[in-house]
Amino acid sequence: MLHLYPVRISSTVGEVNRVPKIVRFHQLGGPEVLRIEESPSQQPGQGEVKLRVQASGLNRAESLYYHGRYLEQPQLPSRIGYEVAGVVVAVGEGVDSDWMDKPVATIPGFSQNRYGTLGEEAIVPADAITEYPPNLTPTQAASVWMQFMTACGALGYIGQVGPGDVVSIPAASSSVGLAAIQIVRDAGATAIAVTRTSAKRAELLALGAHHVIASQEEDYVARIMEITSGSGVWLTFDPVGGPFIQKLAAASARNGVIIEYGLLSGEPTPFPVSEALMRGLNIRGYSLREVPRGEPVKYIFDRLADGRFIPKIDKTFPFVQTVDAYRYLESNQQIGKVVITVP
Repeated sequence: MLHLYPVRISSTVGEVNRVPKIVRFHQLGGPEVLRIEESPSQQPGQGEVKLRVQASGLNRAESLYYHGRYLEQPQLPSRIGYEVAGVVVAVGEGVDSDWMDKPVATIPGFSQNRYGTLGEEAIVPADAITEYPPNLTPTQAASVWMQFMTACGALGYIGQVGPGDVVSIPAASSSVGLAAIQIVRDAGATAIAVTRTSAKRAELLALGAHHVIASQEEDYVARIMEITSGSGVWLTFDPVGGPFIQKLAAASARNGVIIEYGLLSGEPTPFPVSEALMRGLNIRGYSLREVPRGEPVKYIFDRLADGRFIPKIDKTFPFVQTVDAYRYLESNQQIGKVVITVP
């Protein structure tokens, strides 16, 4: 790619002749379609920066993406990845040169078709990077912004959760689910973690959930009504979708809110008309792209810095085991974030 405008490149970090390795896929499918390939180093364009990647946090969005079930369809061959921590090694036109050589992490919300990040280097929009608290390692920093920004936007910016509210969190053992538990507690509200079986119950309670419901072993609606003394849940933060939305609606309070932010079930999500009419429910879709950067970033940064929020890392994999890392992500065994470390 030809650039006719100035690019600032780090003299201490840059390796001009080095050919970086990236992760790319050439066909849709499971983790086995992912390939580690060499690709000529690129320079950032206007409003972009280049990172030397140190760690990459894995997300369900990427799994859906290479399966061809995400909100955007891959333009093959496609890179992959949303969330990395690294060091700025080059800035494009219009980007403040003060970013040079700073450790940063990415805030997802950009297109993977254009800005896939998993690899030894990544080019991303400058407005998608932020510094992270110095008490975090790069591995932790790669585990922060997708989960906490997603949960913060839904629960704070949209839901305005406050003291006394009751929040149901399906897929609570995911990184976003664990972030949601911390945000709900920080707001003085009650967090109900929902997971498929009781195998993760003890750890979810230890990580801050006030109650845990094993949806395949218990009657979800009956348990919610027991916990809330019959009033139901005011807000449900759901990444699963599918037929279970009928039960989520039946367990909602009058004028309750159901926020759908994922497609993990892989099944059509019927609109629960009867419950919505009876209860005056607000059911809406949501994505991280709706969230403004300013105040939510400061809110999360401050709580990470003082230890009120802690990213939970389940397991790390080296870069050469990228396929194994995504297989583990899809196994649903994890509680928290799966991270790939990049040499």
